[in-house]
Amino acid sequence: MFIFNRVSSLSTISKLVIGFIAGATVIGGVATAANSLTSASVITACADNSTGALYASATGTCTGNRTAVSIGNGSLKNIVAKVAPAVVTVDVLATDGTGDTGSGSIIKSDATGSYIVTNNHVIDALTVAGNPYTLAVDLNNGSKVTATLVGRDISYDLAVLHIATPNLPVIAIGDSSTISIGDPVIAFGSPLGLSGTVTAGIVSALNRPVTTQSSNSTTQSYVDAVQTDAAINPGNSGGPLTDSQGRMIGINSAIASDVTTGTQAGSIGLGFAIPVNEAQRTINEIITSPTHTSTRPVLGVYFDSTFTGVGAKVSQLVTGGAADKAGIPVGAIITNIGGSRIPDDQTAIVRIRSYAPGSTVSLTTTLPSGVSKVFTLTLGSAPSNS
Repeated sequence: MFIFNRVSSLSTISKLVIGFIAGATVIGGVATAANSLTSASVITACADNSTGALYASATGTCTGNRTAVSIGNGSLKNIVAKVAPAVVTVDVLATDGTGDTGSGSIIKSDATGSYIVTNNHVIDALTVAGNPYTLAVDLNNGSKVTATLVGRDISYDLAVLHIATPNLPVIAIGDSSTISIGDPVIAFGSPLGLSGTVTAGIVSALNRPVTTQSSNSTTQSYVDAVQTDAAINPGNSGGPLTDSQGRMIGINSAIASDVTTGTQAGSIGLGFAIPVNEAQRTINEIITSPTHTSTRPVLGVYFDSTFTGVGAKVSQLVTGGAADKAGIPVGAIITNIGGSRIPDDQTAIVRIRSYAPGSTVSLTTTLPSGVSKVFTLTLGSAPSNS
């Protein structure tokens, strides 16, 4: 299944689109494309501050225009051995064997069963009335078990599954706020149904605003994404992106593809993952909420989609909303949110969605009078799937 949508930050690259990476068919098999990160236990490399490129450091120090980064905790094969038992293949299949395949990570397991996180678009077909699909999970040990959908969040493209299998290995959770451009990362998953596939690369960019939309919903997903050049393909959706210690720092969700080729999207070194810190709040709400639902932050404005200048122009306020309470007027142009430059309305939505409901946020605006003013406000809350 491929659903393509515009990404504002890439709008100048007219031949690239962003698409979900759920697989179209389960084809089975096992493949490992493991690139070696290092043969030493831990090494120091130097990341160029401008390009993010990595350079070896014989002395363990770096010049002024490069930043030292630590790589590895043993070879890549040791990291794979640590992470792979917690990675699963997610199958959404009809009786004739057709359907979607994606990936997932076991994030919680005890004597009563196990929870798995994946992308909403992987399991989206299940939500259609009268759907003929069943949901199953292939574990790393080769067994297939029936799964149930606990809850999902369309806005963040996340879903939580549950299986009755107890006491399974769980993936270690990292801190996506500490990663930097140039850091080594590893992608796990089942591209094109090839379970157990592993690829390696680096963090190519941070805070990349990505918007995508499912075919079964009018609601868009907004991701303040980690960009990576680690090869990810259809079927990698929902699988973990880990750091060099094997800790999940992202959930693979989308890829860019060249629309001029006329072929199904595949890796061209432009992959995008949901930062784990952003995902954790939603995942926890889905698991612990009595209704297994989650919330999203609300600024309380409508943006002018026809505005062609730099920034996000407010066309309407929600009465009593966060922006209204703060005194932001209609016609104001938001140019910065929490220290991040805002070139357009899509970026503004992504940045707001990166916060938790109730967060205090500073917005720099240009008022209709032309005067620049900073507003500090507390974000509201709303059900994510509304």
